[in-house]
Amino acid sequence: MKFQRQRSQEVGVDLTPLIDVVFLLLIFFMVSTTFTRESHLKVELPEANGVKAESAVEQIDVVINAQGQYTLNDRALVNNRLETLERAVRELAAGDSSLPFVITADANTAHQFVVRAMDVAGRLGFAKLSITTEQSSEDN
Repeated sequence: MKFQRQRSQEVGVDLTPLIDVVFLLLIFFMVSTTFTRESHLKVELPEANGVKAESAVEQIDVVINAQGQYTLNDRALVNNRLETLERAVRELAAGDSSLPFVITADANTAHQFVVRAMDVAGRLGFAKLSITTEQSSEDN
């Protein structure tokens, strides 16, 4: 008896199911990923190295006391409302938003007043925002 030889099939791995699974995982991750758009305010903190830095020719200097009263370049404002501060900064800057905007606040000032000053700086387009700090005595 003579048996016919069976044709041998090529042994291989079928990649179709693997590709399907990869595409399903790709779709799952694309749908489940949340894209949050966070906005950060760039704050330029001053550096101190013991040498007195040259002061800018002109700058907007906002000083906030513990009660939240604003002083703009050594001139006290009538009240601490947002509109008053914005109007005073606009008049002082005269449209020049390239001036350095320096905020100096008392350590006991409510956060609201500092944020209000930062908001005014952002609204008027000031890019050079600095917040003055004092080196803590623990670092010495």
